Amino acid sequence: MDLGLRGRRALVMGASKGLGRAVAEGLAAEGATLCVASRDLAALQTLAVTLSAASGAPAYAIAADVADEAAMDRLADEAVLRMGGVDILVLNHGGPPVGPALELDLAELKAQFAKMVVAPIRLAMRLLPGMRERRWGRIITIGSSGMVQPLPNMVLSNTLRAAIVGWNKTLANEVAADGVTCNILAPGSILTDRTKDTVGFMARKEGISFEEAMAKRAATIPAGRLGTPEEYGAVATFLASERASYITGSIVRCDGGIVRGF
Repeated sequence: MDLGLRGRRALVMGASKGLGRAVAEGLAAEGATLCVASRDLAALQTLAVTLSAASGAPAYAIAADVADEAAMDRLADEAVLRMGGVDILVLNHGGPPVGPALELDLAELKAQFAKMVVAPIRLAMRLLPGMRERRWGRIITIGSSGMVQPLPNMVLSNTLRAAIVGWNKTLANEVAADGVTCNILAPGSILTDRTKDTVGFMARKEGISFEEAMAKRAATIPAGRLGTPEEYGAVATFLASERASYITGSIVRCDGGIVRGF
Protein backbone atom coordinates (compact mmCIF):
# COMPACT_ATOMS: atom_id res chain seq x y z
CA MET A 1 0.00 0.00 0.00
CA ASP A 2 1.34 3.42 -0.96
CA LEU A 3 0.81 5.67 2.05
CA GLY A 4 1.41 8.82 0.01
CA LEU A 5 4.06 10.20 2.34
CA ARG A 6 6.95 10.66 -0.09
CA GLY A 7 7.77 14.33 -0.15
CA ARG A 8 5.59 15.19 2.84
CA ARG A 9 7.36 17.21 5.52
CA ALA A 10 7.25 16.08 9.14
CA LEU A 11 8.37 17.61 12.42
CA VAL A 12 8.73 15.02 15.17
CA MET A 13 9.26 16.13 18.77
CA GLY A 14 11.09 14.00 21.32
CA ALA A 15 12.67 12.07 18.47
CA SER A 16 16.05 11.22 19.95
CA LYS A 17 14.76 7.99 21.52
CA GLY A 18 11.70 5.92 22.40
CA LEU A 19 8.35 6.42 20.72
CA GLY A 20 9.36 9.66 19.03
CA ARG A 21 12.31 7.98 17.36
CA ALA A 22 10.13 5.05 16.28
CA VAL A 23 7.66 7.44 14.63
CA ALA A 24 10.48 9.31 12.88
CA GLU A 25 11.87 6.04 11.56
CA GLY A 26 8.46 4.97 10.27
CA LEU A 27 7.88 8.26 8.45
CA ALA A 28 11.37 8.25 6.96
CA ALA A 29 10.89 4.72 5.65
CA GLU A 30 7.93 6.03 3.64
CA GLY A 31 10.01 8.82 2.11
CA ALA A 32 8.96 11.78 4.25
CA THR A 33 11.34 14.68 4.77
CA LEU A 34 12.00 15.10 8.48
CA CYS A 35 12.97 17.55 11.16
CA VAL A 36 13.70 15.67 14.38
CA ALA A 37 13.71 17.65 17.62
CA SER A 38 14.62 17.15 21.28
CA ARG A 39 17.10 18.55 23.78
CA ASP A 40 19.83 16.07 22.76
CA LEU A 41 21.35 17.63 19.64
CA ALA A 42 24.17 15.10 19.31
CA ALA A 43 21.74 12.16 19.32
CA LEU A 44 19.49 13.98 16.84
CA GLN A 45 22.34 14.66 14.44
CA THR A 46 23.29 10.99 14.45
CA LEU A 47 19.66 10.03 13.91
CA ALA A 48 19.22 12.50 11.05
CA VAL A 49 22.21 11.05 9.22
CA THR A 50 20.90 7.51 9.75
CA LEU A 51 17.38 8.35 8.56
CA SER A 52 18.57 10.20 5.48
CA ALA A 53 20.98 7.42 4.51
CA ALA A 54 18.27 4.79 4.84
CA SER A 55 15.48 6.64 3.01
CA GLY A 56 17.23 9.01 0.64
CA ALA A 57 15.03 11.84 1.94
CA PRO A 58 16.45 14.85 3.79
CA ALA A 59 16.48 14.81 7.59
CA TYR A 60 17.43 17.70 9.84
CA ALA A 61 18.21 17.94 13.56
CA ILE A 62 16.89 20.82 15.68
CA ALA A 63 17.53 21.21 19.40
CA ALA A 64 14.52 22.40 21.39
CA ASP A 65 13.30 22.10 24.96
CA VAL A 66 9.55 21.91 25.60
CA ALA A 67 10.14 23.45 29.02
CA ASP A 68 10.92 26.70 27.16
CA GLU A 69 7.68 27.97 25.58
CA ALA A 70 9.45 30.49 23.33
CA ALA A 71 11.59 27.64 22.00
CA MET A 72 8.45 26.20 20.44
CA ASP A 73 8.15 29.28 18.20
CA ARG A 74 11.79 28.98 17.18
CA LEU A 75 11.36 25.25 16.53
CA ALA A 76 8.37 25.84 14.26
CA ASP A 77 10.08 28.63 12.35
CA GLU A 78 13.30 26.68 11.85
CA ALA A 79 11.42 23.58 10.66
CA VAL A 80 9.58 25.70 8.09
CA LEU A 81 12.87 27.27 7.03
CA ARG A 82 14.61 23.90 6.65
CA MET A 83 11.79 22.06 4.86
CA GLY A 84 9.71 24.84 3.30
CA GLY A 85 6.71 23.95 5.49
CA VAL A 86 5.38 21.35 7.91
CA ASP A 87 2.64 18.95 6.78
CA ILE A 88 2.88 16.50 9.68
CA LEU A 89 3.40 17.51 13.29
CA VAL A 90 4.09 14.85 15.90
CA LEU A 91 3.67 16.24 19.42
CA ASN A 92 5.71 14.41 22.02
CA HIS A 93 7.58 15.06 25.27
CA GLY A 94 8.99 13.16 28.19
CA GLY A 95 6.60 11.83 30.78
CA PRO A 96 6.21 13.59 34.15
CA PRO A 97 7.30 12.15 37.50
CA VAL A 98 5.20 9.26 38.78
CA GLY A 99 3.26 9.30 42.04
CA PRO A 100 -0.21 9.05 43.60
CA ALA A 101 -2.84 11.81 43.79
CA LEU A 102 -2.46 12.08 47.55
CA GLU A 103 1.17 13.15 47.11
CA LEU A 104 0.61 15.62 44.27
CA ASP A 105 3.08 18.53 44.33
CA LEU A 106 1.27 21.65 43.11
CA ALA A 107 4.48 23.36 42.04
CA GLU A 108 5.33 20.32 39.90
CA LEU A 109 1.80 20.34 38.50
CA LYS A 110 2.24 23.92 37.30
CA ALA A 111 5.64 23.20 35.79
CA GLN A 112 4.41 20.12 33.97
CA PHE A 113 1.32 21.97 32.70
CA ALA A 114 3.58 24.38 30.83
CA LYS A 115 5.57 21.49 29.37
CA MET A 116 2.79 19.00 28.61
CA VAL A 117 -0.11 21.30 27.69
CA VAL A 118 0.98 24.83 26.82
CA ALA A 119 4.13 24.02 24.82
CA PRO A 120 2.63 21.48 22.38
CA ILE A 121 -0.47 23.61 21.83
CA ARG A 122 1.73 26.64 21.17
CA LEU A 123 3.76 24.72 18.58
CA ALA A 124 0.63 23.43 16.87
CA MET A 125 -0.90 26.90 16.72
CA ARG A 126 2.26 28.19 15.05
CA LEU A 127 2.09 25.58 12.29
CA LEU A 128 -1.66 25.22 11.78
CA PRO A 129 -2.12 28.25 9.47
CA GLY A 130 0.16 26.71 6.85
CA MET A 131 -1.62 23.36 7.00
CA ARG A 132 -5.02 24.99 6.63
CA GLU A 133 -3.83 27.14 3.75
CA ARG A 134 -2.51 24.06 1.90
CA ARG A 135 -5.66 22.16 2.92
CA TRP A 136 -3.62 19.19 4.13
CA GLY A 137 -2.16 18.46 7.51
CA ARG A 138 -1.69 15.87 10.22
CA ILE A 139 -1.30 16.52 13.94
CA ILE A 140 -0.51 13.38 15.91
CA THR A 141 -0.09 13.52 19.67
CA ILE A 142 1.88 10.76 21.34
CA GLY A 143 -0.33 10.08 24.32
CA SER A 144 -0.94 7.43 26.94
CA SER A 145 -3.48 4.73 27.65
CA GLY A 146 -4.14 6.80 30.78
CA MET A 147 -6.10 9.14 28.52
CA VAL A 148 -8.71 6.39 28.29
CA GLN A 149 -8.24 4.53 31.56
CA PRO A 150 -6.32 6.43 34.29
CA LEU A 151 -3.16 4.67 35.40
CA PRO A 152 -2.23 4.09 39.07
CA ASN A 153 0.60 6.18 40.53
CA MET A 154 0.59 8.53 37.51
CA VAL A 155 -1.51 11.44 38.70
CA LEU A 156 0.41 14.10 36.76
CA SER A 157 0.16 12.20 33.50
CA ASN A 158 -3.52 11.34 34.01
CA THR A 159 -4.42 14.93 34.90
CA LEU A 160 -2.52 16.85 32.25
CA ARG A 161 -3.03 14.48 29.34
CA ALA A 162 -6.78 14.80 29.91
CA ALA A 163 -6.43 18.47 28.98
CA ILE A 164 -4.81 17.48 25.69
CA VAL A 165 -7.70 15.10 24.96
CA GLY A 166 -10.15 17.99 25.22
CA TRP A 167 -7.98 20.27 23.10
CA ASN A 168 -7.41 17.64 20.42
CA LYS A 169 -11.11 16.88 19.98
CA THR A 170 -12.08 20.55 19.93
CA LEU A 171 -9.41 21.41 17.37
CA ALA A 172 -10.16 18.36 15.21
CA ASN A 173 -13.76 19.48 14.78
CA GLU A 174 -12.68 22.99 13.81
CA VAL A 175 -10.13 22.06 11.13
CA ALA A 176 -11.54 18.84 9.66
CA ALA A 177 -13.05 20.67 6.68
CA ASP A 178 -9.60 22.13 5.95
CA GLY A 179 -8.11 18.67 5.34
CA VAL A 180 -6.26 18.67 8.67
CA THR A 181 -6.65 15.66 10.96
CA CYS A 182 -5.85 15.62 14.69
CA ASN A 183 -5.43 12.33 16.49
CA ILE A 184 -3.92 10.93 19.66
CA LEU A 185 -1.98 7.68 19.47
CA ALA A 186 -2.08 6.13 22.93
CA PRO A 187 0.49 3.45 23.73
CA GLY A 188 0.04 0.77 26.31
CA SER A 189 3.17 -0.89 27.65
CA ILE A 190 5.76 -0.33 24.95
CA LEU A 191 9.33 -1.34 25.74
CA THR A 192 10.95 2.10 26.04
CA ASP A 193 13.19 3.72 28.63
CA ARG A 194 10.12 5.40 30.13
CA THR A 195 8.41 2.04 30.63
CA LYS A 196 11.54 0.61 32.21
CA ASP A 197 11.63 3.57 34.62
CA THR A 198 7.98 3.04 35.55
CA VAL A 199 8.50 -0.69 36.09
CA GLY A 200 11.56 0.09 38.20
CA PHE A 201 9.50 2.46 40.37
CA MET A 202 6.91 -0.26 40.97
CA ALA A 203 9.62 -2.83 41.71
CA ARG A 204 11.11 -0.61 44.41
CA LYS A 205 7.69 0.18 45.85
CA GLU A 206 6.71 -3.50 46.05
CA GLY A 207 10.14 -4.73 47.13
CA ILE A 208 10.59 -7.10 44.19
CA SER A 209 13.18 -7.43 41.44
CA PHE A 210 12.95 -5.54 38.16
CA GLU A 211 12.48 -8.84 36.29
CA GLU A 212 9.59 -9.84 38.56
CA ALA A 213 7.96 -6.46 38.06
CA MET A 214 8.35 -6.72 34.28
CA ALA A 215 6.76 -10.18 34.29
CA LYS A 216 3.86 -8.82 36.35
CA ARG A 217 3.40 -6.01 33.81
CA ALA A 218 3.36 -8.46 30.88
CA ALA A 219 0.83 -10.65 32.67
CA THR A 220 -1.68 -7.76 32.72
CA ILE A 221 -1.62 -7.46 28.92
CA PRO A 222 -3.95 -9.69 26.89
CA ALA A 223 -1.27 -9.97 24.21
CA GLY A 224 0.99 -11.47 26.88
CA ARG A 225 3.93 -9.19 26.12
CA LEU A 226 5.03 -5.60 25.90
CA GLY A 227 4.82 -3.91 22.51
CA THR A 228 7.80 -2.77 20.47
CA PRO A 229 8.52 0.82 19.43
CA GLU A 230 8.42 -0.34 15.81
CA GLU A 231 4.83 -1.54 16.19
CA TYR A 232 3.85 1.83 17.59
CA GLY A 233 5.72 3.73 14.87
CA ALA A 234 3.90 1.80 12.16
CA VAL A 235 0.50 2.91 13.46
CA ALA A 236 1.65 6.52 13.69
CA THR A 237 2.91 6.38 10.12
CA PHE A 238 -0.48 5.20 8.93
CA LEU A 239 -2.26 7.99 10.82
CA ALA A 240 0.04 10.49 9.10
CA SER A 241 -0.72 9.07 5.66
CA GLU A 242 -3.11 9.89 2.86
CA ARG A 243 -4.95 6.66 3.67
CA ALA A 244 -5.99 7.95 7.12
CA SER A 245 -7.70 11.08 5.80
CA TYR A 246 -11.09 10.22 7.37
CA ILE A 247 -9.75 9.51 10.87
CA THR A 248 -9.77 12.58 13.10
CA GLY A 249 -10.57 13.61 16.66
CA SER A 250 -9.80 10.08 17.82
CA ILE A 251 -7.74 8.36 20.46
CA VAL A 252 -6.23 5.38 18.67
CA ARG A 253 -4.76 2.75 20.98
CA CYS A 254 -1.70 0.62 20.36
CA ASP A 255 -1.81 -1.28 23.61
CA GLY A 256 -2.04 -5.05 23.15
CA GLY A 257 -5.57 -4.93 24.59
CA ILE A 258 -4.56 -3.64 28.04
CA VAL A 259 -7.37 -1.05 28.16
CA ARG A 260 -10.40 -3.08 29.16
CA GLY A 261 -13.04 -0.63 27.93
CA PHE A 262 -14.08 -0.01 24.36
